Order: sequence, then C-alpha cells, then structure tokens
Amino acid sequence: MGTSEGRGSGAETTGSAGRGDEEPAGTGGGPGASPAAGAKEKTAHDTVEAAVRAQLSKALGGVRGMIEAAVPVIGFTGTFVVTEDVQLAVTVGIGAAVMLLGVRLVQRSSPQFVLNSLVGITVAAIFALRSGDAEDAFLPGILLNAGYAAAMIFSIAVRWPLVGFVIGSVTGDPTAWRRDPGIVKLCSRLTWLLLTPCVARVVVQYPIYVADGDQSALLGVAKIVMGWPLQVAALAAMVWLLARGRTPIERGKAA
Repeated sequence: MGTSEGRGSGAETTGSAGRGDEEPAGTGGGPGASPAAGAKEKTAHDTVEAAVRAQLSKALGGVRGMIEAAVPVIGFTGTFVVTEDVQLAVTVGIGAAVMLLGVRLVQRSSPQFVLNSLVGITVAAIFALRSGDAEDAFLPGILLNAGYAAAMIFSIAVRWPLVGFVIGSVTGDPTAWRRDPGIVKLCSRLTWLLLTPCVARVVVQYPIYVADGDQSALLGVAKIVMGWPLQVAALAAMVWLLARGRTPIERGKAA
C-alpha cells in the first residue's frame, strides 16, 4: 500500500513538473514561438514612413541594382553607335546582362535585378532583330513606362494608391490602411512621385522614337539619363516627404 501510494505521489509530482515546464513554452503564442523573434517582427517598422522607405529601397535594389539595369543598355547603345550593327549590339547587351548574372550567382547574392535587366534587354533585342531597326529596341521600355503610369494613375483615381499595398505587406493586412484617410492621402502623394519618372520617360522618349531619321543614339542617351538618375531623384523626393511625418502602423489582428 505504502509503495503504491509512493509511486502515485511520485507520478503526480513528475506530471505536475512536466506540465509546469511546458507552460512557459506555450505562453509565446504557440509551440516553438520565440518571444525575441516576435518582438523583433513587431518593432521592425513602427511607422508608415519607415515601412515605405524600407520597401522602396528593397524594390529599387540600391545603387548596384540600378547600375546593373544601366550596363546592358549602355553596351547595346554604345556598340550600335560605333558599329551600326544591330545583331552585334544585341549580343553585347545580352552578354553584359549574362555576365552580371554570373557575378551574382558566384557571389550567391540575389539575382533579381540582373534577371529583370536580362529580361528587358532580351525583349528589346527581339523587337530590334525583327525589324532590323535599333530604335525598336527602345519601344518596349516606352510602352512599359506608359503602362506603369496608367496603372498608378488609375489606382490613385479609385483611392487604392499602389504604395498603400507596401504598407499592407508589412502589417499583414493588405487593405487595413484604407481605413485611415491620412494614410490614403500619404500613399496617393507617394504614388504620384513614383509615377512621375514613368510619365517623363514617355513624354521625352516617344517623340524621339517617332521622329524621322535614326534616333537610336539619342534614345540610348535618354534611356540612360532618365533611368536610375531620374529614379534616384524621385526616391529622394519620396524620402523627403516621408521624413516629415511619423504615422504609426496599426497591425492586423489575428482572427
């Protein structure tokens, strides 16, 4: 009897201790949850402005991403101006993009921006090779910028500014930001700044494209000058606007 009671008491004590050890692990919000990780995620971006700055920087790829976008265009344009050989210019442009991709792969860094550049120069090459006219290599970029501008203007008109979804990607609720008129207004202003380079490129480059004579060299210069330098200027304007406010982020609550 005494032995049986001792075993029962010991089992209860052990079970109680086991449950006591398990309880703290469950207080973090679920099995395996790390309080430190949760705190880090919660404080990653405390304001709308900080979240947008971080996401825009990531989207542009920094200085290196912008250079990687410009190098294939410089190679294509420079080669055509010197040789007037569309096929050779296309080869140099695509070759430059492939070389940059190889460097990224060797360094085991993200190839996202090089791949974007490679896709862009490949599409441009298809247009140029089909017509035999180097100017046609710049038409896809003009059309793409026109499409981007139209989509962003439409998003502002219907009060779903594109930049708002940047905030949604941080908060975990893609549409909660629309409940705050102040955030909608801020995102509309930022979207206007984001689309300005697209409009400027179309307004400047399309008239050059349709002008008489071979305008490929001028189009190449315009594309390079109105590429990352114009994007940096727009980003600087956005950073200036974002630096003026500290709009707190209201994170989505779990259902």
